[in-house]
Amino acid sequence: MGTLKRVGFGVLITLLMAATEESMAQSATTGVKNVVLVHGTWADGSSWSKVIPLLEARGLHVVAVQNPLTSLGEDVAATKRAIELQEGPVLLVGHSWGGGVITEAGNHDQVAGLVYVAAAAPDEGQSFLELVQTAPATPGNDEIRPDKYGFVSMSPKGIFEDFAQDLPESERKLILATQGPQAFAALKEKISKAAWKTKPSWYVVAANDRMINPDLERTLAKKLKATTVEVPTSHVAMLAQPEKIASVIVEAASKVKNK
Repeated sequence: MGTLKRVGFGVLITLLMAATEESMAQSATTGVKNVVLVHGTWADGSSWSKVIPLLEARGLHVVAVQNPLTSLGEDVAATKRAIELQEGPVLLVGHSWGGGVITEAGNHDQVAGLVYVAAAAPDEGQSFLELVQTAPATPGNDEIRPDKYGFVSMSPKGIFEDFAQDLPESERKLILATQGPQAFAALKEKISKAAWKTKPSWYVVAANDRMINPDLERTLAKKLKATTVEVPTSHVAMLAQPEKIASVIVEAASKVKNK
């Protein structure tokens, strides 16, 4: 009887060791530490200001790209430069227009996964403008103002009522004062290769978005077969609910393959 107990205990130890080795092997091939954040139109890298410290507190190395917003190609180039400055694989996160940027830049070999936050995710041969026009127009569309140089900005009414309607007034004033005009021609540039077809994706739907139609966001999330979270926020979900957005990014960073 004692021999049987010893044999049983030995088998248990062997099984535990095997399970531990399997877990260690999985840990060695999953999870990344580098996160590159890509802002959208009428914004800059500071649009991630509330999310960055939350990610850093979880041990992630975070960089926010400063897109010139002059063309898709130049924004993709800026993003790729940021990717290549990181040591090892990267989780790429894009908001709004930044979703189109990560769709193209995400083909970089260092990119392990993609997170879309109330963002465009065009298909190959499709532009940002063509994509958003597949859904009914949102109220914010009426508040876009062109200038004589070929750039577009948001009106004060658009910022306050459509772009960031759920933020405190002081924050909306800051967004209005610092918004980066977007070259309209960039919105018509087409994606050449959609990274979401080969990279795992996460998608955050902003249910009260008045810039990109929330139903389009839900459709995109399904098309991407993305792990999807919906939040009751304006277009700037990362400023309205930074803790929730940070949690999605942390989860994605822990699950993507790093090899």
